[in-house]
Amino acid sequence: MFKFWTSAGGKEGSGKRTAQEGKRRGNVSIRMVLIWTQRVLLVSGVALIGVYGAARIESLIASDIALKKFTAEQTALDALGTESEETVPRGDESSVSEQMDLPDVDFSLWGERRARAYKRGIEKQSGIPLAVLRIPKIHLEAPLLEGTDDLTLNHAVGRIAGTARPGEQGNIGIAGHRDSFFRGLKDVSVGDAIELKTLQGTVAYVVDEIQIVNPKDVEVLWPGPVPSLTLVTCYPFYFFGSAPKRYIVKASLAREIKSGTDLKLGPPSAAINSMRRKTHEHV
Repeated sequence: MFKFWTSAGGKEGSGKRTAQEGKRRGNVSIRMVLIWTQRVLLVSGVALIGVYGAARIESLIASDIALKKFTAEQTALDALGTESEETVPRGDESSVSEQMDLPDVDFSLWGERRARAYKRGIEKQSGIPLAVLRIPKIHLEAPLLEGTDDLTLNHAVGRIAGTARPGEQGNIGIAGHRDSFFRGLKDVSVGDAIELKTLQGTVAYVVDEIQIVNPKDVEVLWPGPVPSLTLVTCYPFYFFGSAPKRYIVKASLAREIKSGTDLKLGPPSAAINSMRRKTHEHV
């Protein structure tokens, strides 16, 4: 009888040891999985921070290059105007494009609209900004390029298609990322100044309205009774993911200056005329 209980007790102890061993191995496996998961997440986080940092540095460098190109072009045009001012008529919106190094193309048989579109395409390829946007209050100075694709908005702020171009009557729509150039819009208030500097001169605007709208509310881009500027970015500013709203800063013309004289705005483009017709249809 003694041997029977001893044998039974030995088997029971062996079973407990096996279970404990299995439990320890399971704990070790879980611990190893957690350790490797932490390492993978840490490496991924560092890599993402590196990619973001590289993208921001590239964005700043590209923006600085665009601003320098604009300054160089402006300096060249100013020098040309000083040497032969009579060859650059005041108020001629095509004069700037004509001063650029365009290919030797005969435009005599071209339609005016097609020739203008061609010259604008050359301007875009040259990398020279349409203008430089300045908001003194938030110390913003950003090049304005054509388009609102991701590549453009990573390097600058972009003119929204269908809105007026700098130098034209109407409403100039400008988009920018809420986590880069337009982050500071949250600190802009009614009455603040906004400047749009082109190769023809500087146009000053005053903020008269700030709105938060849905992405489909494109009415904010329609032209009004006076020349205006509309800045658009996503909202909320610190929203994680795709932001559901749009933050709108609207500003009206204050003054236009070119070498100490008034700068006349050119005629509205066909796109603006189309938008104006739509405005009247909805009234």
